[in-house]
Amino acid sequence: MAVAPTMTLDQEINPWEAQSARFDFAAKKLNLEEGLWKLLRTPAREIIVHFPVSMDDGRIEMFTGFRVQHNIARGPGKGGIRYAPDVTLDEVRALASWMTWKCAVVNIPFGGAKGGVICDPKNMSQGELERMTRRYTSELIDFIGPEKDVPAPDVNTNEQTMAWIMDTYSMHMGHTVTSVVTGKPLTIGGSRGRVQATGRGVLVVCDESLRYLKMPIDGCRVVIQGFGNVGSNAALLMVEHGYKIVGVAEKDGGLVNANGIDIHQLNEYKYRNGSILGFKGAEATPSEEVIESECEILIPAATENVITSRNADKIKARIVVEGANGPTTAVADEILADKRVFIVPDILANAGGVTASYFEWVQDRQGYFWKEAIVNEQLETILRDSFEDVVRYAEAHNVNNRIAAYMLAIDRVAFTIKQRGIYA
Repeated sequence: MAVAPTMTLDQEINPWEAQSARFDFAAKKLNLEEGLWKLLRTPAREIIVHFPVSMDDGRIEMFTGFRVQHNIARGPGKGGIRYAPDVTLDEVRALASWMTWKCAVVNIPFGGAKGGVICDPKNMSQGELERMTRRYTSELIDFIGPEKDVPAPDVNTNEQTMAWIMDTYSMHMGHTVTSVVTGKPLTIGGSRGRVQATGRGVLVVCDESLRYLKMPIDGCRVVIQGFGNVGSNAALLMVEHGYKIVGVAEKDGGLVNANGIDIHQLNEYKYRNGSILGFKGAEATPSEEVIESECEILIPAATENVITSRNADKIKARIVVEGANGPTTAVADEILADKRVFIVPDILANAGGVTASYFEWVQDRQGYFWKEAIVNEQLETILRDSFEDVVRYAEAHNVNNRIAAYMLAIDRVAFTIKQRGIYA
């Protein structure tokens, strides 16, 4: 099954090119009519803003921000905001598209959006980050809102960032609007269970993958790449369910222990030291080697392009569960397919976060908040049902899980557009 056989390395690691290759292949499989193909391939709105921020030393610095709204046929746009020096419009475009498909795969009433600001948050003070966030929000004030587009945290943003966005938006509206963002602190309209939600979703699809492949949980060896919110919460939940975490990889280095890493101790160590480096409960190992080590499940849970044509043939895992967005390139998919690796694609595997965000949005709009047990129960039900939908679709159409997830999502969005009609 050739998705992107002639890609150069630059094309392979361009997230928009990767997303487009998967979309085109799935759309062709669906025999999607040409007009809908063009409509769904193209983001509805791309906003680029350049804005000033007053720095602590009195300088005025200019920043560039993006917000892409890919498709809102099924509901308001939904997607995170990331702060990083290497944010690009292509990356935000791809992430917005993935959000459209992700929301459709788990069948929640949102469309896809994403945002970002080019900056280096590690070199900015809390005051500078707040002023930048508020100004970025004010630039987007006409384009976001509970019925339009609902941002959330992403790379280098958190619940404090969301609180600033919510407050800025509320000041402009003249009244408090908690449902403009999700991922907020509990005290101002956040949802219980939201912080662990993406990691919990990863656990659920790992459970379902083993059940589907008739493999045992006890002693199942797991390698996790990325020990941030998703990776650490997935690891903590998985060890409680009998999984053995044998490797953890971060940008600056990794750890391996064939007998299992004490994740609670590692979590505390990273909290105290800001890094996993120097942890005594495992052997220091280069990150590339950790990813390629012996295991049943590999969970890339950090950023894009972790598994590429350069290392896919060295992956020894039986199952890859994509906790991050776009960690596997289209070319790497081909190599892993030849090795018969079972992939749970990002638009399913990490959809626990957007599902819990949906719950938060619902609770804010109701003004009634759920117990954590209810959040977790509803989340697990949606993820299990969605996993079942995807693997059955894959069997029925004789495609891999990723293409099945795309086909299912595209089918749902296209059906909605046809029902609504095209205002053209």
